[in-house]
Amino acid sequence: MANKERILAEFLELVQVDSESGREGRLKELLKEKLGDLGLTVIEDKAGKETEGDSGNLIASLEGTTNKPAILFCAHMDTVKPGVGVKPVIRDGAVYSREGTVLGADDKAGIAAILEGLRVAEEQGLARPPIEVVFTVSEERGLMGSKHLDFSVLKARQAYVLDSVGEPGTIVIRAPRQNELEFRVYGKAAHAGINPEDGINAIHVAAKALAGMRIGRIDEETTCNLGTVEGGKARNIVADYCCIGGEVRSLSPEKLERVTAEMVKHFQEEVGRYGARSEVRVNLLYPEMNLDPEEPVVALAKQAARNLGKVPNLIKTGGGSDASIFNGHGIRCVNLGIGMEAVHTAEEHIRIEDLVDTARLVVEIIREAGRRVDPD
Repeated sequence: MANKERILAEFLELVQVDSESGREGRLKELLKEKLGDLGLTVIEDKAGKETEGDSGNLIASLEGTTNKPAILFCAHMDTVKPGVGVKPVIRDGAVYSREGTVLGADDKAGIAAILEGLRVAEEQGLARPPIEVVFTVSEERGLMGSKHLDFSVLKARQAYVLDSVGEPGTIVIRAPRQNELEFRVYGKAAHAGINPEDGINAIHVAAKALAGMRIGRIDEETTCNLGTVEGGKARNIVADYCCIGGEVRSLSPEKLERVTAEMVKHFQEEVGRYGARSEVRVNLLYPEMNLDPEEPVVALAKQAARNLGKVPNLIKTGGGSDASIFNGHGIRCVNLGIGMEAVHTAEEHIRIEDLVDTARLVVEIIREAGRRVDPD
């Protein structure tokens, strides 16, 4: 049984260590010490150099007491802004921040649950497979830490990321593939009051081109958004440049590519009609995540939830996570609900009961993994 007072105290400790994206160094040092005290061997990879941060990812390993296949737990160390000077307060059975910052349950609740789960498994003397723990950096900046993770040192082919909304027992098995889009228009500058007819207004051309695009929810699996616009130099100059940032997400790789291609073709054709020049950049941010409800990594999580008297809730989501990157590297991985609510806002909170149950879920995953052989 997870120790309520212990995990709550540790969670309160963690959220008071500043760790906005790119500045996870202090938390990294604390977690190195905590993992070492639990008997894990800890290394830090070189992701910090790639992400221009002050910390790499932490990769820790614990020898198994059985010869069952290794499993991996993952959570991220960074928080969104504003995440400096968090002062947690307990109210109505939940932990909030009281000073206008995020709480950082996303994802320090996941970290606390992993640490407590490892402690309890050791205290109970559970037979366990080899266990790996990864604490990533810069997840909130586009999964940058996991994208630069040194996967060559990992042995586990089955993983559990603790970084989803939803109460413990929630298991994310589907998540979209995402393309990042950048639409650029190159027009021609001219004085807006003296000779505007000599110019080609890139902002106006871009608006005409974008007006004919489908955005929002395209279908039940696909969404599209145009989120940023920049361009022009001054209000009295015909704008010779405009750049629009957007994205397409879909649970279906085929739909993603089709919608992306439609947008690019439409944009290029419309911009050309007005005599301007276009440039489009497409970048895959992360791969899709699509697991079978009965495959071993999912089945084990479902049984662990049942062990706690919970009904497993298999869901799809519209966002990416470190689990997306793990799956892209061939490691079958689910994302688990940990009970955090109102994330990325000053109202972020987590019920203490959910925090404890998430640690209990980690224990049950270890227990079940120590009993099973993954057919792989």
